[in-house]
Amino acid sequence: MKLLLKYLSSCWFLNDPSQLTPTTSFMWKNVMFYFISGWIVEGLIADPADGVLEVSGRTLMAFSTVALILLLEKKWAYYSRLYTSIFVCENFIMTLAILTELLDFWLVMQHYPYREELGIGIAVCLVTWYIAIVAYIFRRFFAYPISVSLIFAFGYFVMTYGIPMLLMDI
Repeated sequence: MKLLLKYLSSCWFLNDPSQLTPTTSFMWKNVMFYFISGWIVEGLIADPADGVLEVSGRTLMAFSTVALILLLEKKWAYYSRLYTSIFVCENFIMTLAILTELLDFWLVMQHYPYREELGIGIAVCLVTWYIAIVAYIFRRFFAYPISVSLIFAFGYFVMTYGIPMLLMDI
C-alpha cells in the first residue's frame, strides 16, 4: 500500500517516479488493473468483446511504446519502472473515467440537460491531466525539457489510444 501511495503521489506531481522500484507482484497487479479497468470503460462505451480487443491492443502498444523509447534512450534497465509509473497513473485516471461513466448514467436517469457538455468537459480535463502526468514521468526519467516531454507524452497517448481505436474502426 505504501508503494501504491508513492506512485499515486506522482499523479499529483509530488513524487519522483524514477526513484521508485516496483516489486514483480506490484507490476503484474498494476497491469491486471490496467486491463480490467480499461475493459470496464470500453465495455460501458461499446461492445464488451470489442472492448477486450481494444484494451489488448492498447496494452500491447503501451508496452511497445515504452520499449521503443527506452531503446532509443539506451536506458532499457528502466523498463519496469517506467511502465509501472505510467500504468499506475493511467489506472488512476481510468478509475476517474469509470466514475465519470457512472455519473453520466446517473445524469441520464435524472434527465440532466447539459450532461453531454459536462461529460465532454470532464473527458477533456482527464485527457489533459493524463498527458501532463505522462510528460512529468518522461521528464523525471529522461530529464527532457518540458516541451519535449509534452511532445513525447502526446505521442504516447496517440500510440496507446489512437492506433488501437483506429484499428478497431476498420
